[in-house]
Amino acid sequence: MIRAFVGIALPDAVAARLERVQAGLPAGRPVGAGTLHVTLAFLGEQPGPVLEDLHHGLAAIRAPALALEIDGLGIFGGARPRVLYAAIRPNGALSRLRERVLTAARMTGIEMPRERYVPHVTLARFSRPPGPEAQAALEGFVGSRAALVSPPFEIAEFVLFRSHLTANGAAYEALAEYPLG
Repeated sequence: MIRAFVGIALPDAVAARLERVQAGLPAGRPVGAGTLHVTLAFLGEQPGPVLEDLHHGLAAIRAPALALEIDGLGIFGGARPRVLYAAIRPNGALSRLRERVLTAARMTGIEMPRERYVPHVTLARFSRPPGPEAQAALEGFVGSRAALVSPPFEIAEFVLFRSHLTANGAAYEALAEYPLG
């Protein structure tokens, strides 16, 4: 079984900027700059032959290159934070690409939940809720960076990734890359 997802790797300059945003994070475990990405579809644990079939479906996708933009910071989990993220400005081309990826996954027999898609880049994870003092510091951290935006950055491919869980967080390996444009 292979733990996998389909995503978009960030350009080095964008990842470096987000790594600078992570500096001074008062709580949580920052995600390494080398693993910052936008997830299109989390596939979970899949057998190799299913991922091989999916590879063929993903290779058949034709979609334009994307121009993405960072549009602020947010926290998933509310009073019990789970993830600090940089939001990706809603983008019709990104949504259409995601739908094509989900369709390819479903056609190979992978069950994909129907859920609202919030495109984002995970910056930090929280294994347990921060205490009141750390929570206040986290809210101040997010508030001071809430206006974070980026100019559009070009994305020319999406990737089928393998995810290896380690004691220091996940490490990703690109299994296949699919051009856009």
